[in-house]
Amino acid sequence: MAELTEVRAVPAVVPARRRKGGGSAAAVGLPALGLVVALTVWWLVTSVFNLIHPVVLPPPQDVLSAFNAASARLLEATLATTLETVIGFLLSTVAGVLIGLALASSRLVERMFSPLLVAINAVPKIALGPLLVVSLGWGQKPILTMVFLLCFFPIVLSTATGLTSTPADLAELARSLDASRWQAFRKVRLPAALPQIFVGLKVAMPLAAIGAVIGEFQAGEGGLGYEIVQTSGVGDSATAWAAIILIALMSIVLYFALVLIERLALPWVRETTSSR
Repeated sequence: MAELTEVRAVPAVVPARRRKGGGSAAAVGLPALGLVVALTVWWLVTSVFNLIHPVVLPPPQDVLSAFNAASARLLEATLATTLETVIGFLLSTVAGVLIGLALASSRLVERMFSPLLVAINAVPKIALGPLLVVSLGWGQKPILTMVFLLCFFPIVLSTATGLTSTPADLAELARSLDASRWQAFRKVRLPAALPQIFVGLKVAMPLAAIGAVIGEFQAGEGGLGYEIVQTSGVGDSATAWAAIILIALMSIVLYFALVLIERLALPWVRETTSSR
């Protein structure tokens, strides 16, 4: 039997060479420009035109002052929330990929459990918070469970979709080479499904941060969600908004770290897809 090599699709037309210098400058400059525009609008709305009451949305300079005053506490809370987000995301990734693999491997399993998974995903997760506290207590267990419940479904869906949508020509090639089921999975189906799986992972990553914060609202003894509850409860909206901004920054860093992992793990994807 001819040896079956791992899938690496070759584009029919060689894409135009990217302008590395201009692309790198745009990758840094455009987000920085967007940040400047957002901060300017925020400052105009809250400080110049006074369209929003400071209790609802403090001016950026007040938020910066609040961060400087409580920077040690907020950074410690950021570390705690980041760890909860990453751990919960990794747990949901393992479980989601395994469940997606089970759904893709058997039509019977898919028909039996797909409605159940949809029903679980449809339940408002914030409504489960008090129940998780009662059953799991305070601390990380209910928080990690909330992260898992929020972000595992996109991973399951993308994994099952990717594994069941192998290009017909690649599947036929595996059969023509008399590949075993394991060889076809390892060298054809899984590599072809990886881009789709990463789509689900990128959808799930921000949801993991949301789940961690919701869990901290309900059962946290620390973290950024806990800080938001404590500071907003005493009218310190500037510190609460500083924590909200840290959540946003944390989510951006984790998301683009995942994008970098995808580019390193799947170098052929950028060469076989159109660029804008």
